[in-house]
Amino acid sequence: MRALLSVYDKTGIVELARGLADLGWDLVSSGGTATALRDAGLEVADTADVTGFPAILGHRVVTLHPKIHGGILSDRSAEHRAEMDEYGIEAIDLVVGNLYPFGSDPDAFAHGGGTAEDVIDIGGPAMVRAAAKNHAHVGVVVDPGDYEGVLEELRASGSLSDATRRRLARAAFAHTAAYDAAVVAWFDSADDPILPPTLHVAATREDRQLRYGENPHQRAALYRDQGADPWWASAVQHGGVALSYLNLYDADAAWLLAHDLGTGGGAVDARPCVAIIKHANPCGAAVADSLADAYRLAFDCDPRSAFGGIVALNQVVDEATVEEMVAAAQADVVIAPGYAPGVVEALAKKRKNTRLLEAVPPVRAARHLRPISGGWLVQEPHRVTSTPDAWSVVTKRVPTAAELADAELAFRICAAVTSNSIVLAKDGVAWGIGAGQQNRVEAGQIAADKAAGRAAGGACASDAFYPFPDGIEAAAAAGVAVIVQPGGSVRDEENIAKADELGVAMVFTGERQFKH
Repeated sequence: MRALLSVYDKTGIVELARGLADLGWDLVSSGGTATALRDAGLEVADTADVTGFPAILGHRVVTLHPKIHGGILSDRSAEHRAEMDEYGIEAIDLVVGNLYPFGSDPDAFAHGGGTAEDVIDIGGPAMVRAAAKNHAHVGVVVDPGDYEGVLEELRASGSLSDATRRRLARAAFAHTAAYDAAVVAWFDSADDPILPPTLHVAATREDRQLRYGENPHQRAALYRDQGADPWWASAVQHGGVALSYLNLYDADAAWLLAHDLGTGGGAVDARPCVAIIKHANPCGAAVADSLADAYRLAFDCDPRSAFGGIVALNQVVDEATVEEMVAAAQADVVIAPGYAPGVVEALAKKRKNTRLLEAVPPVRAARHLRPISGGWLVQEPHRVTSTPDAWSVVTKRVPTAAELADAELAFRICAAVTSNSIVLAKDGVAWGIGAGQQNRVEAGQIAADKAAGRAAGGACASDAFYPFPDGIEAAAAAGVAVIVQPGGSVRDEENIAKADELGVAMVFTGERQFKH
């Protein structure tokens, strides 16, 4: 029996090779893998000894040879055996290979002043694909995590089962597919990385179990993009049952919003911020001088909706904050960068099934995908790019600095709310949030009802322009001092005149923030 080993990731390769050698297998290798095995005292035949050719063309051609690929692709039939004997080809029964992570930083692998194109691997993928194609007769291993299981099966029965070889072949094709996708993405990065001519999604299913999808009759799973390091992958869960599909979806929305509001879109010093999400929409959000105050204010926005919601806090949860949380309604999930001593235990007493997540800051995705029948809608990630210094005051009355700060907060929260959306905010708190209505007036009425006068003197934000002056009237009736909206309606002049008539300042952002 003969094994060909050629890996970038050398984790466990010496132990695997030693185990194969102990079972009487012959080892074939080249380059750095062969050096590592020889340094460990193992006897290894070089691929050049098998092919009769040294590595040529700057190491571009090493395993691309009939004596390698013939040994891998033989179906062990009498006809193939005769041809192999005629040309002096020996069978290869196991191929162990993995490819370097091209997608992370391909230029880092370009040696001697070369470019990323110089290190696009051809021989490695060809070797792995050949073994995977012929998995009825050849084992192929691309994941060091499979080494131990492969050795155990070989020790127990002397060969790999059909089921194991098929499973390993599937993993091998996924490995080369992800590699090819990374190469394509590298080419696209120089042209259009967000909307490339073709889209190749390479993602690995996580071991984390999801009980079901949006509803119990829907199956669901969690996948991680190849090369990505999302916050949820390293998050530590302190107690509670496993996270569900909707838990993760809402937690991601809450985590993004808490960090966006706390940093004001990019400020260095983050203010304490709390966002409470229910059914993908904020039902409470606040920034304050302390985390305890931010939580209390966010919860007070809409205590009824906060029950069973997702709570995201952008700072370590301290004793003062946990006292506020214990006194409030229970949450399904709490996510924060950390918890002070005793906080986890205190929250667990409130509700033992509450999931407490400790996570690193979020990183927004490179692009957003949404499925439609037979295809995908793809767009740049949703974000607020306009800032108050670029906004236009269009009314006679000019907002004060405090009112403008309320307007910025309201507009940022509005961008995270399902359209049509209206947000009423005052002093760092979103007192009224109207979400997901088919018309803007009803969204405003919901926001005003929830605010119950608490946003008087503050700001009203709309995610899109007001089509009629009745929306301006509704905002003024809620007592706000400033309205912030994108502008762009054919009735802008009527709306401006109405705001002037009512003595309300109005600001145009020039940026719509629909979120469906």
